[in-house]
Amino acid sequence: TPDEILDEAYIYIIIVFAGIPVMYLYNLTASIIRALGDSKTPLYFLIVAALLNIVLDIVSIQVMGLGVAGPAYATVISQLVSGILCVVFMVKRFYILKPEAGEAKISMRHIKVLLSMGVPMGLQYSITAIGSVILQAAVNGLGAVTVAAVTAGSKISSFCVAVTDALGATMATYCGQNVGAGKLDRVRKGVKVATIIGIIYSVIVFVFIIFIGGELPKLFIDASKTDVIEKARIFLLWNSGFYFALIFVNVWRNSIQGMGFPMFAILSGVCEMFARGIVGFAGVKYFGFVAACMGSPLAWVIADIFLIPGFLYCLKKLGKIFGEKQTREEFQYE
Repeated sequence: TPDEILDEAYIYIIIVFAGIPVMYLYNLTASIIRALGDSKTPLYFLIVAALLNIVLDIVSIQVMGLGVAGPAYATVISQLVSGILCVVFMVKRFYILKPEAGEAKISMRHIKVLLSMGVPMGLQYSITAIGSVILQAAVNGLGAVTVAAVTAGSKISSFCVAVTDALGATMATYCGQNVGAGKLDRVRKGVKVATIIGIIYSVIVFVFIIFIGGELPKLFIDASKTDVIEKARIFLLWNSGFYFALIFVNVWRNSIQGMGFPMFAILSGVCEMFARGIVGFAGVKYFGFVAACMGSPLAWVIADIFLIPGFLYCLKKLGKIFGEKQTREEFQYE
């Protein structure tokens, strides 16, 4: 990290790390709501959180003058709001979640189920994050202007892909429910429809970025810093142009997880890590900012090369299992 922004980076990461329990609250409650068959409400709350995050970013930076601490507080507060909304919704909507006598007892079988699915998923996200850290470290060597541009571009990009993230999370629950019911035809149709929706959305966003991509960074960057704004615009163009590849990552990887094959999701994360690592260690050195723009798109494409045949393999294997009249639970833990 450049020395001139090291102290600010430290402040940001401390605030974000302190907000990890808040992040856990939303992820846990949103997943429970989806598992109970309501995939729309968590999406609405996620959109509310994303919009609130942007508003708080603008207020904290341009009005309150909090500097880099502003976006950090905005992130934690928006996640807290979405988590509270999920909790309130669960309490009022799902009476089945109210524990009855004896249900508070710890079940080793349930712990085994949670760990067998949760640990691989956690590793997948950790592995992907390692690649992002490597790439960010390389970007930091390009100077404060590039760091500011990539940071602003990444913030806007995160908002743009919130819909695809929610779509992917929904598919994990959808596929899990239908595999449990033995309805592989619905899994195929669901993945197909979700992929088409995602691709259409990615095209719309790309066109949107083409026309106003130069204005969006001004939400976070002073209009006088034209060099930063221009680099942020270019970063957004590169990333949004490959959102179609991200659709496959989000939809197909989450579907594979829901179908009960977490190791495939981990391996796709490894593919992403290596792609970002290669760009970070070699690409940025020789191609500079252009390589920084291509880091995530390249990672998505490499992951897709693994995920698409992997998904087809998982479907084929499940088809054989159900053909032998085994239940999903027998398959999962045999």
